[in-house]
Amino acid sequence: MGLHMQVFIALLLGIKRNGHIFLGIILGVLVGIFAPQHLYPKAYQILDLIGQSFINIIQMVVLPLVISAIIIGISNIGDSKQLTKLGSKMLLYYGIIITLAVTIGATVALLLQPGVGAKALIDSNVIASVHDSVASAIEYQKENLVQIFLDVIPKNPFEALAQGKMIPIIIFVSIFAVALTRAGEISHPLVSFFESIFAATMKVTDWIMYLAAPGIFALTATAVGSFGIEVFQSISKFALAVCLALGIQFFIVYPLMLKLFSKVPVGKLFSAVSEAIMVAFGTASSSATLPLTITCCEKRGISNRVCSFVLPLGATLNMDGTALVQTIAVIFLAQMYGIDLTPLLIFEIAFLAIVASSTSAGIPGAGLITIALVLNGIGLTPQQLVIGFSLLFTIERFMDMLRTICNVTSDTIVAAIIADNENELNYELLCGEKQSEKA
Repeated sequence: MGLHMQVFIALLLGIKRNGHIFLGIILGVLVGIFAPQHLYPKAYQILDLIGQSFINIIQMVVLPLVISAIIIGISNIGDSKQLTKLGSKMLLYYGIIITLAVTIGATVALLLQPGVGAKALIDSNVIASVHDSVASAIEYQKENLVQIFLDVIPKNPFEALAQGKMIPIIIFVSIFAVALTRAGEISHPLVSFFESIFAATMKVTDWIMYLAAPGIFALTATAVGSFGIEVFQSISKFALAVCLALGIQFFIVYPLMLKLFSKVPVGKLFSAVSEAIMVAFGTASSSATLPLTITCCEKRGISNRVCSFVLPLGATLNMDGTALVQTIAVIFLAQMYGIDLTPLLIFEIAFLAIVASSTSAGIPGAGLITIALVLNGIGLTPQQLVIGFSLLFTIERFMDMLRTICNVTSDTIVAAIIADNENELNYELLCGEKQSEKA
C-alpha cells in the first residue's frame, strides 16, 4: 500500500473515530459566536457547570492511573530475565529521547511564547489568585529545602494519597513496585490486582472520553461566548508551537538517534513502520497501535525477542510526544496567567512532564488527564485555570493524534537501535536487499 493511501486511510480513520469530538468543537464555536454569553447568561452558567464537571471527572482517575501504571511498568521490567542487558539499554535510549523532547518543547514554547497574547482573556482577580498560589509554592521551596526533601519521602503514604501529593506518592509507589519484583511469586496476586485496577481505570477513562463531546462543547462554547472568536488566535499559537516541536522531534531527533547509536538506515526503518505510524495518528492510541507496531517491526527484521520486550514497555512507559506537549501546555498556561518562568520552575515543569507522561495510559486523552500532576507540582490545580484548560481542550484531540505518532515512532526507533546493538536485526528484510556485512 502506498504512503499516500496510508495517509488518506489514517485521516478517514481519525475523523471516524473522533467525529463526535470534532462535532462538539464545531457546535461549541457556533454557539459561542451566534449566542454570546451576555445575551444568555443563565445558559452559560449551565455550560460552565458542565465544563468544570468534565474537568473534575478527568481528575478523578489521575491517582489510580498513576499508581497502577507505575507498579505494572516496574514489575514488568523487574520480572524480565532480560532486564540487565536489554532493560538498561532500553531505559538509556528512552531517557535520552524523552529528555530531548521536553528540552525541545520548553525551548520552542519560550521562544514563540504562545500564551502571552492570551493573558488579556483572564480576569485580573484570577491572575492574582494564581500568582499567589505559585508564589507560595516557590517561597516554600526556597525556605524549606530540607523539609521539601523530607516531604518527598512520605512518612504516611495514605496521608499523601488523601492530600494528592503526587511526588511523594510516586516515590513510595516506585519503591513498593521494586520491592514487589524482588518478592518473587508471592507478589504475583498483588501485581495482578494492580493490573486489574489499571484495566478498570483505562475503561473509566474510555467512558470519560464518551463524555468528551458534551464536555468539550461546553468548554468551547464558554470560551468563545465569553471572549469571541479571537480566542482561536491564542490557541493557534499553541498549536503552532506543538507542531513545530513535534516536527523537530520526529524529523531531527529520531534520525540522529539512529545515526549516532546504530547503523540502521533511517529511510528504510520509517518506511517499514509507516503503517503503524498512520494507524497511531488515526486512533490516537499507542496501546491500540501496539499489535500493528510489533507486526511491522518483526516483518522487517527486528527479532521477536527485542520486539516483545521493548515495544510493550515503550507503549506503557515511553511517551516522549506526550511529555513534549505537556511541557508546552504548562508553559502556555503559565504565560497565559502571567507566571514568572524562572529557570528552576522550567526545570521543574520539564521533570514533572517526564514523570506525568510516563504514567499516562496509551489511550486517547490520557496525556491531558495527567497534566494535573505537573500543575500540582508547581502549586496549581486545573480548577484555577479553567479558561486555559478550555482553550487546550478545543484542539486536544488533534494534538493527541500528533503526539501519538511520536510516541509510537520513538518506540520503534529504540527497538531498532537495540536490535542493531544486539545483532538481532535482519538487514536483508529491513532493506529488501542483501547486506552480508550486517547480516
